[in-house]
Amino acid sequence: MSKTSAKASISTTLLAGISLWRRDVIRFLRQRSRVVGALGTPIIFWVLLGSGLGKSFRASGGADGVSYSEYSFPGTVILIVLFTAIFATISIIEDRREGFLQGVLVAPVGRSAIVFGKILGSSTLAVAQALLFMVAMPLAGMTITLSAVFLSFATLIIVSVGLSALGFVIAWRMQSTQGFHAIMNLFLIPMWLLSGAIFPVSGAAGWLGWIMKVNPLTYGVAAMRYALYGGSVDRIGDVPSWSVSLAVTSGFAVAMVTLSAWVVDRRN
Repeated sequence: MSKTSAKASISTTLLAGISLWRRDVIRFLRQRSRVVGALGTPIIFWVLLGSGLGKSFRASGGADGVSYSEYSFPGTVILIVLFTAIFATISIIEDRREGFLQGVLVAPVGRSAIVFGKILGSSTLAVAQALLFMVAMPLAGMTITLSAVFLSFATLIIVSVGLSALGFVIAWRMQSTQGFHAIMNLFLIPMWLLSGAIFPVSGAAGWLGWIMKVNPLTYGVAAMRYALYGGSVDRIGDVPSWSVSLAVTSGFAVAMVTLSAWVVDRRN
């Protein structure tokens, strides 16, 4: 293949991916129930957990003087990303049922355009909604700083790409939205619950603590904690280091994107 042909192929793939991204974003915003579900449910979780456990929560491994609302805030940000990834990647199943996905697959563009467009669309929505929720940081006793916003934005991009790609891999093999929701309840939600989002690893039973340590989302939540405090470690508590958290989270994102490309390229 000549350089001109290669450049034309890349341009076509990028254009197709951007078109899919634009379609998913517009469709998501037009369906208000999906916006409410992706943003409203995590907020309710945070309010109810913070109000119900605020006075009784005394976790070992947590920083001194940190309320439960403040402790659970980073986990809620990640939950918003997770819910958005779930709702956004459900569109893969809907597109297959409506025949749109089959049309894209036979189009004269690389299949990588589907991976690029879908993950980009899901990540865009996840980052936007998570940043919107961060406006509530003062309600959790946290201070909004320029460094916190910058680090949070960078961290959210990595986490959202990883979770969106994971949702893509699961949805690609699903034939019904009911099956996808079953996997969500059986796998994705427990993955979040065992990430240190609502209780620290040091406060868990021995066998549960090991599960939490090998859970890649544990490091995503830890990275989010560092980011929201602008890299400060004073109120972080007992979590993996900043460098380890970023390395594991980035590795997870790369692995999931690679897996997404692999499952799409398979000829069934």
